[in-house]
Amino acid sequence: MILAIVSMALSATVCIAAETHGDKETKADIARHRAMAAAHEAAAKCLESGKKEDVCARELQAACKGLAIGKSCGMKHEH
Repeated sequence: MILAIVSMALSATVCIAAETHGDKETKADIARHRAMAAAHEAAAKCLESGKKEDVCARELQAACKGLAIGKSCGMKHEH
């Protein structure tokens, strides 16, 4: 029984350690977030220019391909 408890505790520690990002991964995350922010800024400018929402949404999806999960480029809201 004690061996099972120790084994579970060790595997939890390994899982937690595996989730921590190193410097390289953190820099990649920062770059990805900046790219998503730029895509969202471009979508806002698209809407400001008077283009239809579906046109701007398609442009946002294209700009975010490979950056974020889902059609909203990592962001959902009321639409």
